Amino acid sequence: MATENKVIRCRAAVAWEPGKPLCVEEVEVAPPKAHEVRIKVEATGVCHTDWGFLYECGKGMKPRPFPLVLGHEGAGVVESVGPGVTAFSPGDKVIPLFLPQCGECECCLSPKTNLCLKNWEKTQQGVLADGTSRITCRGQQIHQFVGVSTFSEYTVVPEPNLTKIRADAPLDRVCLLGCGVATGYGAALNTGKVEAGSTCAVFGLGAVGLATVMGCKAAGASRIIAVDVNPEKFHKAKTLGATDVVNPKEHSRPIQKVLVEMTGGGLDYTFECVGNTTVMRAALESCRIAWGTCVIVGWTEMGELSVAPIDILLGRTLKGTYFGGWKSVKGVPVLVEDYMSGRLPLDEFVTHTLSLDEINQAFDMLAGSKSIRTVIKM
Repeated sequence: MATENKVIRCRAAVAWEPGKPLCVEEVEVAPPKAHEVRIKVEATGVCHTDWGFLYECGKGMKPRPFPLVLGHEGAGVVESVGPGVTAFSPGDKVIPLFLPQCGECECCLSPKTNLCLKNWEKTQQGVLADGTSRITCRGQQIHQFVGVSTFSEYTVVPEPNLTKIRADAPLDRVCLLGCGVATGYGAALNTGKVEAGSTCAVFGLGAVGLATVMGCKAAGASRIIAVDVNPEKFHKAKTLGATDVVNPKEHSRPIQKVLVEMTGGGLDYTFECVGNTTVMRAALESCRIAWGTCVIVGWTEMGELSVAPIDILLGRTLKGTYFGGWKSVKGVPVLVEDYMSGRLPLDEFVTHTLSLDEINQAFDMLAGSKSIRTVIKM
């Protein structure tokens, strides 16, 4: 391609400092180095984690280096590849992955986890394997969010942080499989291992929670209780498989007591999809003693979870999930196939489609619970 081995000037939404709106700027994206791939981002979802890293950084969330280009739920087309890259070619449709799968580390070789240690510490600090970013603006290095940065028209990602998908997949839909939908769907199927005929409760009906509802339905759960303080989300939850909806604001008792009474002793599986330690405790206490399983899905670095020993000693299981338990490079293309065959809904999650210039509007709608997923089309 004409841009191969050249710096590409394009636009990106830059976070210059925490707590301030993003600025759409012209940036320079350098060519990929060894075992890296430069992609043209076509579409990206706006995830609550992006909002949290911008507006909660330093307020409980661990401090991250700024300036920064956020975004981690994207899809695009390979523009060029660096030396040593064999799995990708220019023109391939791809989904970048905040969770890599190198296939070589201890975690990748274990069937017990989907985590991967490849370049983990570096990408968490906003740089690639050599300790630098490929994005600059005004002569200054711009950090890359978890090694991805999909709020840029072009970005460079490590080869293990990328997966190839089928050529006819609509990128403004399958981009959601880079984080939210895959996380919630997998939380039910892979981490919780929901059984047919079981009872489930899902706390929080954002994109992740709604996808968890969908996963519980796919697993054959007989009763799925959707819990949220915003009743406007209930219709969508029922569309995706919820059998009951509960608004904690409509009850004077703690929600866990309400759910235990509703189910005659508690639920087989509960899923916390908010990222709030108070809700996590409620989800655990909503489980049935002896065999109930509570899965923490919502991401947060704020607060501490206090658990009464008796809640565990009597047989409940408390566990967490990261990216829904999917081995990312291998799992995401399978999810794309499920969407293309009609087995996995995605269209229902997209409530708004905006341009890159409107990205702060997308953040405002997300913070105000006015959207499920906004897709930014580049």
